[in-house]
Amino acid sequence: MIGFEHVSVTYDAAARAVLRDVHLRIDEGELCLVVGHTGSGKSTFLAAINGLVPHFTGGTLAGRVTVAGRDTANHPPREYADLVGVVGQDPAAGFVTDTVEEELAYSMEQLALPGDVMRTRVEETLDLLGLADLRHRSVHELSGGQQQRVAIGAALTPHPRVLVLDEPTSALDPTGAEDVLAAITRLVHDLGVTVIIAEHRLERVIPYADRLIYLPGDGTVHSGAPAALLAESSVAPPVIHLGRLAGWSPLPLSVRDARRHAPALRERLPAVPTGPHRPDHSRPEVALAARGIIVRHGQVIAVRGVDLTLRRGEVTALMGRNGSGKSSLLWALQGSGRRDGGTVAVGDSDPGKVSAAQARKLVGLVPQNATDLLYLDTVDAELGQADRDGATPGTARGLLDAIAPGIDGARHPRDLSAGQQLALVLAIQLAVTPGVLLLDEPTRGLDYQAKAALTRTLDDLAAQGRAVVVATHDVEFATTTADRVVVMADGDIVADGPAPAVLTASPTFAPQIAKILAPLPYLTLGQVRAALADGEAAA
Repeated sequence: MIGFEHVSVTYDAAARAVLRDVHLRIDEGELCLVVGHTGSGKSTFLAAINGLVPHFTGGTLAGRVTVAGRDTANHPPREYADLVGVVGQDPAAGFVTDTVEEELAYSMEQLALPGDVMRTRVEETLDLLGLADLRHRSVHELSGGQQQRVAIGAALTPHPRVLVLDEPTSALDPTGAEDVLAAITRLVHDLGVTVIIAEHRLERVIPYADRLIYLPGDGTVHSGAPAALLAESSVAPPVIHLGRLAGWSPLPLSVRDARRHAPALRERLPAVPTGPHRPDHSRPEVALAARGIIVRHGQVIAVRGVDLTLRRGEVTALMGRNGSGKSSLLWALQGSGRRDGGTVAVGDSDPGKVSAAQARKLVGLVPQNATDLLYLDTVDAELGQADRDGATPGTARGLLDAIAPGIDGARHPRDLSAGQQLALVLAIQLAVTPGVLLLDEPTRGLDYQAKAALTRTLDDLAAQGRAVVVATHDVEFATTTADRVVVMADGDIVADGPAPAVLTASPTFAPQIAKILAPLPYLTLGQVRAALADGEAAA
């Protein structure tokens, strides 16, 4: 179905090729998972499949890419509309209509499909992805996860033979991600659709993959069985790392497979982990107190009278299904978003009743799309503007170097990787030293190493006495980062407590290590490693 024949891609002024002499074939009806660190070339690999590389992105393409016999060098991307469906990292950037129903129908209209066929496929897709209740909603009023499902649905309605997905579950809650992946798997098994997925949350996708395509970052591409490649890959989910640590062979790819090995490992572990799962930076001082917060968007009540107290030195994970009100609550707390009722107090000030510049000094917020806050032509220009907004010259640069050293100040912010863009926005927001920092889905587009670096950054901020809230669907990230977990549903807070207690109370939010080793109360690989090391030392 898809062929890469000695393909190399080099962008203008780049020191080396992003892809180098790639030679592989993907058969019809395969589900291929593309993995690699941020910046390794995954998006370039995907964009080459329908001719976006080089027709849209520029650069030089050597070799030959074919899809169902069509050569991308001779066919622009528009001529693949009937053959290849594509969903990019930023779904909202691809929307061209106003409502969910119209967006699902748009691509079929461009292919001139009969009206009754269009109607049937729209209804099927609404049901398949759980979008029926949103059919008349504006696509720009939806949550990030809802937008992601709409974008996937819009790619599915033309019934493409190839589906290319770049981070398709990054903004989806765990249940929503399972539903979408189950729908995609049905397309593979029942209709023979070829699916290529690039994803950083490997724990979600690996059990479904027929083949792994690994990009180590040197331009080469390795293709093979998931278990074989993951045995040596530097990019791997917790279940793989646990299997390596315990010496399991073959390596399990799912929690179910790992549970079959788990009894012997549980016997080697003490009943209780030897240390806390996180360092304790919490302090008794209240950083922010919110009472009775109400947010309405038209007829929709997004937040229903929420009370929330944030304390200094504490990292809180805000979780819940897509559309539960997390983003609306964060914007209301920061002062820039709607607030139709309730009060927010940061010391003696209400962020919603002061100027925007003053509000930033009280509460900083990093939105779902960090690039929304980047509007100048260079990194240095962004850092300089952050300093002029109320910091000592050089403050923002120092913060950026502490978070992500080595970023060239002359580079355009839009040319940075997702992790570098997040680091830049964090530096900009922290330059004015807010006591409260809110982050909305900060791990989208980040690999495991980048997420570990973000965890260290948030730990440092907590140690300085700041209160940090992270709205996230990333269970594994929340497990290693959060002291406290707050769960929202339908605009209300339904759970609030220590991270270990809340995360293990429901299978939906439990991390892989907890699922594998239950009933033992282990949450992280670090706890298991420490316990095994202590056992060996005692022996």
